[in-house]
Amino acid sequence: MDALKDRIKKHEGFVNEVYNDSLGKRTVGYGHLCVEDHWENNKKYTEEFLSGIFDEDFANANGLAIKMIGDIPLKQNSKEVIIEMCFQLGNRVSKFAKMWQALKNEDYQTASLEMLDSNWHKQTPKRCESLAEIMRED
Repeated sequence: MDALKDRIKKHEGFVNEVYNDSLGKRTVGYGHLCVEDHWENNKKYTEEFLSGIFDEDFANANGLAIKMIGDIPLKQNSKEVIIEMCFQLGNRVSKFAKMWQALKNEDYQTASLEMLDSNWHKQTPKRCESLAEIMRED
């Protein structure tokens, strides 16, 4: 899982203070959405502290992915793609109905195409394309 964590960190980037992401949402560290009230604007947080927040966010994404995957027999790379999608998109990953149907049919090519046919692709095209390629290769 270390390689997956590193890939997510690379895709998210790191900012040690609160900023607005591409959708205008308050974010900090490695893509942590500031839903809690304690985040202060113009305060610099330590990388050590924000890495701990990342680990919590990763654990949440992993748990969410496991629930969504259920008994679908995914290959490891595709499972990691779903975990990263959950890290970025949360519960919205469940709305990729055609992707999930393709995964149930073990059709990774179609699953990757369904990833690309999304608003997510319009919002973060490079990341989506990178993950769709991993999915397609499984």
